[in-house]
Amino acid sequence: MQEGSVGAITGAAIGDALGGATEGFSPEQIQLRYNGFVEGIVEPFNRDWKNARPVSPFHKGDGHITDDTLMTESLISIYEKVRDHLDAFLFAENIIPELIEKKRWIPELHEETLLVHRVFHAEKWLVHKLHHGHADPREGGVGNIVNCGATMYMTPVGIVNAGDPTGAYKEAIEIAGAHQSSYGREAAGVFAACVAAAMSPQAKVPDVIDAALSHAHDGTKIAISAVLKESDSISDWRTSLKRLRAAIAPHDSMSEAYREPGPDARKPSRLKAIEELPIALAILKITQADFREGILAAVNYGRDSDSIATMFGAISGAMNGRDSMPRDWVETVERESKRDFQKTGIAMAVIAKEIFDRDAERSVRVKLARDTLFSKPVLSRIK
Repeated sequence: MQEGSVGAITGAAIGDALGGATEGFSPEQIQLRYNGFVEGIVEPFNRDWKNARPVSPFHKGDGHITDDTLMTESLISIYEKVRDHLDAFLFAENIIPELIEKKRWIPELHEETLLVHRVFHAEKWLVHKLHHGHADPREGGVGNIVNCGATMYMTPVGIVNAGDPTGAYKEAIEIAGAHQSSYGREAAGVFAACVAAAMSPQAKVPDVIDAALSHAHDGTKIAISAVLKESDSISDWRTSLKRLRAAIAPHDSMSEAYREPGPDARKPSRLKAIEELPIALAILKITQADFREGILAAVNYGRDSDSIATMFGAISGAMNGRDSMPRDWVETVERESKRDFQKTGIAMAVIAKEIFDRDAERSVRVKLARDTLFSKPVLSRIK
């Protein structure tokens, strides 16, 4: 349990940190900028990162975690406080202080500050809708731009539901309702189910794929199926990045120019899907969960590379543990981001064990009640 938890938390963060440098760019732009495929931790795509994109003056690259990991840490903090399964109300009550009251070191900003100053607009929505708008948490995500924002930090939900993909799916769907709607919410549930499956002892890639396909609905299921079908004939991601993009494109609401979304982008739909999860699962299948190769595939794919690498990293890390990761990557990201992911993963495992024990107690009480309901004397009276 501890190995899987540490692996999932570390893997998600490493993927996030490496993918941050190439986020928003195409494979061709990435290869031109870095003189070929990215093979590890690299400097920011834009050397003048403070001014290149004024709307996003963040120091991506150089081993810095981004908002994917920062939001994951916040969800872990909520589990640390509640020490039980979460619903939309518990999540909403506790995520607001995480965003607007609690200071933390944010590597991309080189300062200790509030998380709300770093997160994307879709995550700021939590503050606007829940804190200022006093929305019902179960419906808080309605009206938000539909993206992968809720999916990217659902790794802890998979950990506290280890071995129970259905439980993970339901809990993530409940939590994500406060943040996202439509296929953005659906992907959060499916990703949590994948992590829960990956946490199972001796889990293999087909187990994770089965968890994804058996829980996904609508456009999310169609998109995952389409991209996995394309990946059947791919043996090397280095020659197939365009094929993966072509497979997801009909199901993705974002345009080919990633930073220039079309008029239908990020709107609710039963036919569309986020791009990140299907691509992460295809990479998982192509690389057979090899951590180094999978992370590099996600990084070099570009577009929302940090979230794709986060999702792949969590699943691969849960399956293979922290020892499967390049040591220099782990050491650099922890040093440059001022984090200890092993400590965080161990803490998450302790919380998960407490929740498992609570689940066992609840199960005994339910069984006792049902045994009583269906006991022989009762059945006799019914007859």
